[in-house]
Amino acid sequence: MTDKSSIFVWIECQGEQIKPVSLEALHCGLQLSESSGQKVCAVLFCGSKVPDLSPLSDFAPHSLKVFSHGRWQDHNSQAVSSTFFKMIQEQSPRLILLPASNHGKELGALLSGLAQAPLASDCIEVECLGENDFKVKRPIYSGKAYASLALEGAGLHIITLRPNVFRGESGSATVLPEADINTTEPESLSLIVREVIKEAGKIDVTEARVVVSGGLGMQGPENFGLLEDLASVLGGTVGASRPVVDNGWRDYSNQVGQTGRSVSPDLYIACGISGAVQHIAGMSGSKCIVAINKDPNAAIFSVAQYGIVGDALEIVPLLTAEFKKILNG
Repeated sequence: MTDKSSIFVWIECQGEQIKPVSLEALHCGLQLSESSGQKVCAVLFCGSKVPDLSPLSDFAPHSLKVFSHGRWQDHNSQAVSSTFFKMIQEQSPRLILLPASNHGKELGALLSGLAQAPLASDCIEVECLGENDFKVKRPIYSGKAYASLALEGAGLHIITLRPNVFRGESGSATVLPEADINTTEPESLSLIVREVIKEAGKIDVTEARVVVSGGLGMQGPENFGLLEDLASVLGGTVGASRPVVDNGWRDYSNQVGQTGRSVSPDLYIACGISGAVQHIAGMSGSKCIVAINKDPNAAIFSVAQYGIVGDALEIVPLLTAEFKKILNG
């Protein structure tokens, strides 16, 4: 079990695999642990088969709590939050860190309500100001500005972390602590009968390090295969602008923008996207932006580090071929 004064990090699983965003949350937790002196406890909910926990050794927590039961196989936010809240009552942690994924944001909000604790969502910076106080930075107004918030006092604070922001180099060889496994059946008024996940790519667009997005300049859904090829070569995934989704060319899960999903990849390639403010709001946090557009005055060039004026249908295959040569050579 963990010390009373501690940092809880929720470990998100997909099937029998730990999601990489959880390692980012662990990395952040361990950094805060160094400055606050508090211990980090990783909390994981999984099905009857416990997933491979070895990825956690890259950022090994001080303790590891696993809830394993068949009914945890599908993420049931109501059941998870109920069990998690009991841990909060027993352990009195100072901080809970969660990835700002769909499940993480939902769970964070539920825990905030149950524990009557302040919640800071989608944070891109977290700093320890003392044993009980934390400072966070988060984007507001669709990424046009940033707000710095102080979470003060001895009570619980809950923070969700934007993916692809808190990555770090894995630490020195660290022994993963023995997992404390609880196999009690979860108590819940709701029951997940079946979860249907529409295929949207091997990598979630919010977690991908490379995103190749297409707009109306791709001229039709049949041409998105060009973007799939480029994304595959670069180990990334495909995104889309809202008009593309509205036209039914791509699924909503691909949509990047204010009314879609916010992304922070290392590389964002915008192909045939004009650069409406709503789209830029969802991808302005990208570390490197490359824009391809026939219109030299397209707004997307104002936020891009590199721009190519030309037809995306001609340029994307050339880029794919060149990247193949470089990566294979």
